[in-house]
Amino acid sequence: MSEVSPGQLHERRERVFLVLAGTFLCAMTLLNIIGITRFVQLGPMALAVGVLPYPLTFLCTDLICELYGRKRANFLVTVGLGLNFMILGVLLLGNALPSVPAESMPPWQILQLAAPVHLPNGETVEQTVGLYQLIYATTSGAVFASMLAYIAAQYCDVQLFHFWKRVTKGKYLWVRNNFSTLMSQMVDSVMVITVTFGAAFMRDELTFKMMMVLVASNYIFKATVALLDTGPFYLGVHYLRRYLKLEPGETATHD
Repeated sequence: MSEVSPGQLHERRERVFLVLAGTFLCAMTLLNIIGITRFVQLGPMALAVGVLPYPLTFLCTDLICELYGRKRANFLVTVGLGLNFMILGVLLLGNALPSVPAESMPPWQILQLAAPVHLPNGETVEQTVGLYQLIYATTSGAVFASMLAYIAAQYCDVQLFHFWKRVTKGKYLWVRNNFSTLMSQMVDSVMVITVTFGAAFMRDELTFKMMMVLVASNYIFKATVALLDTGPFYLGVHYLRRYLKLEPGETATHD
């Protein structure tokens, strides 16, 4: 292997961390922005489109845990939490500021309704609804729900990853990768669905069976992706350790 200077090695390690962190934050932000704006059918599973990229967040945190240690992983999760607050703050600000007069709005900003619609945030609109009002109603509650689920699931994933690493004495990558992700994604799936659709359930617009179908669909999808990413996780650790000049068990930062 070619020799690299300490400065080049430091830059190489920071660039890899930046790519992993950027992928993590992008997937998390997509969950909040497109959230429950549409549901898609994947076989027997009904999934919100925002869930599709979300399993990548667990792969990224596991790679960062393995290559950079717990402190870097917790730092990234904390940055993601801050971005959640920023997204929610912008949504609240946009909803609170006065709108331009209706006659000045472009026609595509006003949607005509054929029947009354109960929005996810509890509002009921009967004739027209603004495009932003609809986006706000479908994303603000989902962002709040994802924040609660995010805090519980991501920190849980980091802690469980290192727990299994201690138990296995640094062996069996697949154990800490899968067991930490499968457990934390169960927490995430239950929390995000119950908080997002709790109001609709209380208004009898969503049955308990439908809630359980959504929870099960979310978890089955995430668990399936988690099991499938075992191969990419092994390949990532194998090649990135060589690229980052890390010995087995060594991390690029010191906890």
